Amino acid sequence: MPRRHLFAALLFTVPGTAWANTTPAEDEPEIVVTGTGLSAPPAAPAYDVTDLSAEQLRSSASGRIEDALGAVAGFQQFRRSDSRSANPSAQGVTLRALGGNATSRSLVLLDGVPMADPFFGYVPLSALAPERLARVRVTRGGGSGAFGAGAVAGTIELESAGPDQLGSFSGEALVDHRSESELSGTLAPRLAAGFAVVSARWDRGQGFWTTPVAQRVPASARARYDSWSTSLRAVAPLAPGVELQASGLVFGDARTLRFKGADSTSSGEQASLRVVGKGAWQFDALAYLQARNFSNVVISSTSFRKALDQRATPSTGWGGKLELRPPVSGTAVLRLGTDWRIADGTMFEDAYSAVTGLVTARRHAGGRTSDLGFYAETDWRLGALTLTGGLRADRWAITGGNFIEANAAGLITTSNRFADRSGWQASLRGGAVLGLGGGLDLRGSAYSGLRVPTLNELYRPFTVFPVVTRANAALVNERLVGFEAGFDWKPIAGINLSATVFDNRVEHAIANVTIGTNLRERRNVDAIHARGLELGLAARRGQFGFDASLTLTDAKVEASGASAALNDKRPAQTPKVAASATLSWQPRLRWRFALTLKHTGAQYEDDLQTDVLRAATTLDAFVSVPIRHRLQLVLRAENVTDTQVVTRNQAGSIDLGAPRTLWAGLRISL
Repeated sequence: MPRRHLFAALLFTVPGTAWANTTPAEDEPEIVVTGTGLSAPPAAPAYDVTDLSAEQLRSSASGRIEDALGAVAGFQQFRRSDSRSANPSAQGVTLRALGGNATSRSLVLLDGVPMADPFFGYVPLSALAPERLARVRVTRGGGSGAFGAGAVAGTIELESAGPDQLGSFSGEALVDHRSESELSGTLAPRLAAGFAVVSARWDRGQGFWTTPVAQRVPASARARYDSWSTSLRAVAPLAPGVELQASGLVFGDARTLRFKGADSTSSGEQASLRVVGKGAWQFDALAYLQARNFSNVVISSTSFRKALDQRATPSTGWGGKLELRPPVSGTAVLRLGTDWRIADGTMFEDAYSAVTGLVTARRHAGGRTSDLGFYAETDWRLGALTLTGGLRADRWAITGGNFIEANAAGLITTSNRFADRSGWQASLRGGAVLGLGGGLDLRGSAYSGLRVPTLNELYRPFTVFPVVTRANAALVNERLVGFEAGFDWKPIAGINLSATVFDNRVEHAIANVTIGTNLRERRNVDAIHARGLELGLAARRGQFGFDASLTLTDAKVEASGASAALNDKRPAQTPKVAASATLSWQPRLRWRFALTLKHTGAQYEDDLQTDVLRAATTLDAFVSVPIRHRLQLVLRAENVTDTQVVTRNQAGSIDLGAPRTLWAGLRISL
């Protein structure tokens, strides 16, 4: 892929050129770089926003990003499994119970770059190491700003850390009671007026049993995992108030799920260049390129032979954005911008007879989706009142769709070429924040948005044996319409209370609809309608801290016609109640003790509500104690009470989540 090689060359040569020419003269003012994007606009609090600090991210019991994000009640993947024991393609991220299939309905950004897989729409969670991050901002509800297309359930912004947060060197080495290991290290030197961050992480282990004892057979296997990632980030000044940010990420992940031979892999490379100007005329220019691949072997649960080999799914994503904030007045902020995304990919798979083990069909399918957006947004400060309004227009396109199947001899039996489609769609959002004094702010907002179907939903059928789910090349865009209102109250120093009521409706929502015995098809239902209440509390009192969140959601499918059987049913995999609470104690520097209680309510495995995943409450613990200068002992305990967490229930065939897991290791920071 020459485009990728050229981009990688730019990634490593441009920062070097910048450093070579930015050594400050003695009489010049010192140039300070931050490595961050533009600051959030004044009216960002009009939307329901939760921030997670670096300390919170690094204190999760599992050491994984999805566990840390679970502190925001309402955050969920399609399944309850984490990135050690889930199929990677099921790692769709969503908020507000707006799920229903495995594709992300929340937009996940790493330093401004969309992280969803170009073909599937899942997020490579194992490649997003919490120790590399400075903070995470979670914004629930739709968005019309940069990369607003796809954010129908909210936006999760990950911001990488620099030397100020990481130190010149940091590292961790831990092992659990099953002899599984986690090893990570980060080097963050300052170079002239800029800095670089080089980071690596490796997780591996035999895994735990996801199959209950009563259902194990000789072919059953532990959830073995082996994942690694490396990243390079460089920041250098180009001029006073202007900095260049270059990033690269390479990762690989291999897992075994339930049966011997049921192996899945995911891998990827990506690079990005970003120029940020923080002067009078502020701007943010970003370009990125991604290459991803995925494979998966499905094992029959009756014959324990290979039933399907999804041997490769190469995909490419590229895009960028340009945002300009011209100076307008001291009481207003204007944002003008454009962004684009292109996703291109193909699936190659072979089907096998579960009886004979011979190939019965060979398939490949794929296509391209693209989105070009233009947006304008402005905020006004009018005393205690801040107003915001935004408009976005998207030119979307679905092109090159195809599905081809041949028999074992290579004779083509099906050859479908699907018509290209394109169009324009407009989105709006607006809101207000009113300060009433006494630390009380009232807020409200309304918004709309869209999501283009993924290539996976359009063209790739899949099997979770024995259930087959068909693709649907006729799927149309999802459209969000929603509003919310709430308050943030700081009655005294160290106490922050928040509450939000919301009503979000995703029209033409894509769901996996049962159409026969062990047969489903992706279809647009009329809507997924979610209404609910979100509560948050952050308290600090001396050495103690308490962070809690609670989400209560009433989510229903609205369906008619061929999908009418789903009408008024709850979307698959969406609980009514989700809660998280963390009590922490930090008696002195680099000491930390934390207990985290999480509860996920009961939810249904399938669209027809025939199989239930019962509610689960888990307790996690984290301890960090210095033992020598800059060296800490780290102890972690996942699921202290060894609660049985059911992650899949297919007609009584059960998968389980992580059992009690005890970790011990060392952390160093220089």
